[in-house]
Order: sequence, then C-alpha cells, then structure tokens
Amino acid sequence: MKLVLFDCDGTLVDSGRLIHEVMVRTFVHHDMPEPTYEATKAIIGVTLDSAIARIMGQEHIDERVAAMTAHYKAIYGDVRALPHFQEPLFDDIAHVMATLSAREDLLLGAVTGKSRRGLNLIIESHGFEKTFFVSRTADDCPSKPHPAMVLECCAEAGIDASETIVIGDSIYDIGMAKAAGAKALGVSWGYCAVDALWDAGADAVLHAPLEILAHV
Repeated sequence: MKLVLFDCDGTLVDSGRLIHEVMVRTFVHHDMPEPTYEATKAIIGVTLDSAIARIMGQEHIDERVAAMTAHYKAIYGDVRALPHFQEPLFDDIAHVMATLSAREDLLLGAVTGKSRRGLNLIIESHGFEKTFFVSRTADDCPSKPHPAMVLECCAEAGIDASETIVIGDSIYDIGMAKAAGAKALGVSWGYCAVDALWDAGADAVLHAPLEILAHV
C-alpha cells in the first residue's frame, strides 16, 4: 500500500487568479502597494500569514500581517463567488483522481497551504468527498516546507514516508517531501518554474496531469 499526497493550488486547481485578486484587495485595503502577479505566484503554497509577510519583504509575523491575514480570510468567500474567480480543476485532473481513487493499492491525501475551510470548498466543489483518506492544511500544521503535513498524514494512514509520494507544483512541496523522506513529484502546470523544481530536489517533473498515472 502506498500513500499519494496532493498539493491543491497549482496542482489540482487553478487558483492563481483568485489568490492574487484577494491578495491585491487585501493590500489595497491596508494602504500597501499592490503586489504583482509574479510576487503572488512566488508565495503560493506557504501558509497565508507567512505568504503576506514574504510579499511585504519580511520574515516575521507582526500585528499588521495578522490584520491583513484576517482581512484576506474575511473577503475570500465573496471574491471566490464572483464569476471570473473560480477554482477550476486543471484538465484531466478529475479523470486522474477518479482513476487513482479506484485503485486498491493506494490511499490518497491532500497537503495544502489552504485553510481547512478552503480545502473543504474544493472538496465540495469538485466531488472529492470520498477521494482523500487523510488531509492536512495550514490550520493543522506548520507551513511548508516543514515536513509535518506529510509525517502526520503518514502516521494517520499507517504508511511509512518511504512508501509515500508527494505531488506538487512548488519548491515548498518538494522541500516538504524530501524533509519527510517521501518521493517528490513536481508538476509544471502550476506556478513554479521547472528548473526551480529540479533544483529543489524533485525526483521527477511531470508536464501533464495524465503523466501522474504512469508515475504512481
């Protein structure tokens, strides 16, 4: 039995435009310069407070970052409900997840920088209620690349990290997987450059969702 853990943003769903729109509105509300889309893409994958701090050019979480984090969370649902800011699955992801879910030799899980509420919205929107055996979010564990998300999922599933595959689009996913002792598969259809995934230690980089089936 193997455990396959999926990142969410940039791996399963195309949420970049939504995240950026909410981030821009948050920064403007707090009289901060609007972040560029490149700046937003660079932090997708880490927990929200750390992401906001990094865009601001700081590593510590202070009161201003905490206030901006709370504002982001407060407006996220309303922005997500707008027609142009949905979180669609990438092409063929639905087929990939259905195929993997049907295999008796696999357990699937989610490891995401989203909040638990954010992950639940994805699960409900795309019919993944029975897909993930385990999951960890930003509400449960330290930010990626800390290995806690992977290690806790492994412990809950009763599967060693050496029998676990982490699939994600960011250097934070790759770093988390390697720190936990799991195999790391990068994907090129998300928000990170392919060279950066290799440099982070990816065991392979996939260029289309259907390639996941050949590697799992």
